[in-house]
Amino acid sequence: MTRRKIMFLFITCSFLLMAACSKQTEDQQVQDSVAANTDDQEVTEENGGDNFPTAAQTIEELMEQPPGTLVEEFMDPDIEASRTVNFVHYLRFYEDTFKSVVENDLPGYFKEHPEADADHVYNYLVYTLGSGQYKKYYEQLKDFDHGYIMPELPDGEDEIKRAKAQKTNIVVLMDASGSMKAEIQGETMMDLAKDAIDQFTSGLDDTVNIALFAYGHKGKGTEADRQLSCASIDNLYPLNAYNEESFHEALNSFQASGWTPLAGAMEKAREYLSDYDREQYRNIIYIVSDGVETCGGDPMKAAKRLHDSQIEAKVNIIGFDVDDEGQNQLKQVAEAGGGQYATVRNQSEFEEVLIHKWQPSRMQVITQQGVKLQDSVWKMEELIDLYGRLTNLATRESQRITDAASFLRNEGYISDEAADEVIETAKQQQEMRNTHFEELKNQKNDEAEAAKEEIDEAVNEWKEEWSGVLE
Repeated sequence: MTRRKIMFLFITCSFLLMAACSKQTEDQQVQDSVAANTDDQEVTEENGGDNFPTAAQTIEELMEQPPGTLVEEFMDPDIEASRTVNFVHYLRFYEDTFKSVVENDLPGYFKEHPEADADHVYNYLVYTLGSGQYKKYYEQLKDFDHGYIMPELPDGEDEIKRAKAQKTNIVVLMDASGSMKAEIQGETMMDLAKDAIDQFTSGLDDTVNIALFAYGHKGKGTEADRQLSCASIDNLYPLNAYNEESFHEALNSFQASGWTPLAGAMEKAREYLSDYDREQYRNIIYIVSDGVETCGGDPMKAAKRLHDSQIEAKVNIIGFDVDDEGQNQLKQVAEAGGGQYATVRNQSEFEEVLIHKWQPSRMQVITQQGVKLQDSVWKMEELIDLYGRLTNLATRESQRITDAASFLRNEGYISDEAADEVIETAKQQQEMRNTHFEELKNQKNDEAEAAKEEIDEAVNEWKEEWSGVLE
C-alpha cells in the first residue's frame, strides 16, 4: 500500500471517530436535558407549575428548611426566635409591621394562581413565611450536655489531708491567633474571652495564685511571620494572687494576631510550674482556644507530659465556637491532660463554664456537696430556653401561615376548603414538631437528673465515710 493511501485511510478513520464521539456527546446532552426537565417537572407540577420547594414534612426535612422569602427579607432572626419571656417583642413587630408586609405581598401571587389547591397554597406559604432557624437551635438541643462531673474525692486519710493543705496555682493560656478576631454578635471572640477570664479571676480565693500567658499574639498570620508567631508565648502576669489593676492591664496588652502554638504553650506552662510539685500544690491549666494547633507541635503529647510530670497539672480547655475537627482535637488534648473540655458558642456559655463550673475554691474538699443547686438551676434554664426557642419558632410559623390563609380566604383569593385544609396542616405540623422537641427535651432532662443523683449519692457516701477527717 502506498504512503498516500495509508494517509487517506488514517484521515478517514479520524473523521469517523470524531463523528461518533460527537454523536455520543450530543446524545448524552439530550439525556441530561431530559433528566433535568423531568426533575424540574416533579418540582413544578407539585406546586402548580411554579419552581419552589415542597414544604418540609419531617424533622429531617425541617432541619434543611431555608427561611421564608418574606421572613428572610423583613424579619430579624433575633426577633423571630425571641425567648418566651420576651414574647411581646415578637408580637409587636408581627402585628405592627410584618402582617402588613404579608398582606401586601401575597395577593400578587394568588391573583395569578386562582385555582391553587391546598397543597400548593401551603407550600407557597411555607416558602414565604417559614422559619429557617430550626437547625441552629435543634443542634444545640441535641448536643446539650448537663455538664455535671463527678468531683475529685480523695481516697484515704492522707490524701484528704494533703488535698486540704494544698495551695492552688492556675495558669491561663490565651489563644491569640488571628482567628480569634472573628465576631460573635458584634464582638470579637478575643474581647468576649477576655471579659469572661476577667470575671473568672476576680472571683478567685485569695489563696489561689494566677498566671496569664498569651500565645500566637505576634505577627500578622502570614507564612512569612509564622516562625515569629509560633515562638511568641509570653508570661504577661506572673504567678501571684489576683490584682485587679495589674491583671486587667495584662489582659489588654495583646490582641488576636498570628498562628496557634498550642503544644508550645503547654510546654512553657510545664516549665513554668516545674517547682510546684503535686504534694503541696494543685496545678490547673486553663486553655482558651478557637482552633487546632497550627505550628507543627503535638498538643496531645504536651498535655500528657504536663499531667504525668511531678506537678501533675490538669489541663482544662474551653473551645470557643470551634468546628467539629477542632472540637475532636481539643477534647483529646484535655483528656490526655487529665482535665475537661467544653465547647462554648457565646459569652454566657463561656461565663457559665468558667465561673459556675470550673472556678476552684480552697474549701472545695471540705464542702463537697455533689451537684450544687445553682448549677442544676442554670443548666435546666439553658435546656428550657433551647426547647422554648424551638417551640416558639414552630408556633410562630404556624400562626403566620394560619393568619395568611385566613386573609387569603377573606379576600377571596383561595377557597374556604383550601384555607381550612392549610390551617389544619399548619396545626398538625406544629404539633408534630413540638411533640418531638418536647421528647428530646425530656430525654436530656432525664439524663441530667440521673447524673445528678449518681454524683450526689457518691459524694454523700464519701462524706459519711470520711466525716472525721473532714471536720
